[in-house]
Amino acid sequence: MANSKIQTFADINWAELRANAFEKKGWSNKGPKEWDAKAASFATRNKSASYIDLFLDLLPLEPTMSVLDVGSGPGTLAIPIAGKVRSVTAIDFSKGMLEGLNKIASEENVTNIKTIHCAWEDDWQAKGIRPHDIAIASRAMGVRDLETALKKINDHASRYVFLSDRIGETPFDVAAFAAVDRPFSAGPDYIYTINILYSLGIHPNISVLTLEREMTFSSMEEALRSYSWMFSDITASETVALEKYLQRQIVSRDSNTLTLRREAPPRWAVIWWQKNGERP
Repeated sequence: MANSKIQTFADINWAELRANAFEKKGWSNKGPKEWDAKAASFATRNKSASYIDLFLDLLPLEPTMSVLDVGSGPGTLAIPIAGKVRSVTAIDFSKGMLEGLNKIASEENVTNIKTIHCAWEDDWQAKGIRPHDIAIASRAMGVRDLETALKKINDHASRYVFLSDRIGETPFDVAAFAAVDRPFSAGPDYIYTINILYSLGIHPNISVLTLEREMTFSSMEEALRSYSWMFSDITASETVALEKYLQRQIVSRDSNTLTLRREAPPRWAVIWWQKNGERP
């Protein structure tokens, strides 16, 4: 029998494997300026999304609690959470998103949200961010150095941490990539997050949120803008091919809306744990 080293889980460097997968992904991370430009439309489309209710149903919110929302966007979760807790601190690397959050909060007379312009990579202590009862990061795990980010959010929660991360190709539509003749690689998803947490001594709970396959838009123009967001530097010819694909996916249409059916439903993994006083 040939000599070989028998490897165990402890021999696997999950952070390195994730970094390798991150480099091979078939999509590009959006920067602050791109999210700034999308802030208004993102707020409108996500205000009544089913994802919000599914995620909120998992949170053990109490009136006396403080909540830290990392990657808050325009307040998709921060605003409904604010009505159930003492205070919310919302941080995001996009000033446009935070401006949108403050605008909505003002319109809805929500006064217990503090916004801080801050990224995962910033010095949170220098930004005045302190531990909260619950720390959440919803659909905001695209950070390059995930291990450091996980340690940081764990250090800023005194009772619970709740994250949501991609499963497989979510939130992308693989068939749309095929339609414009672009290769697609999903890149790292929740399985890396879970295993990095395990290597840090954190054993999380996992809930899977399965969303609707149908997506409703006010027009084909809106649908095309939304889908174009999946691609970097989409060309004119690719846009034509993408619109033809979307036309084929229409399942219903009236004078005000059209509904498209995705090839597969988006699925998100909610990864959460209760603090026990130990640090990773």
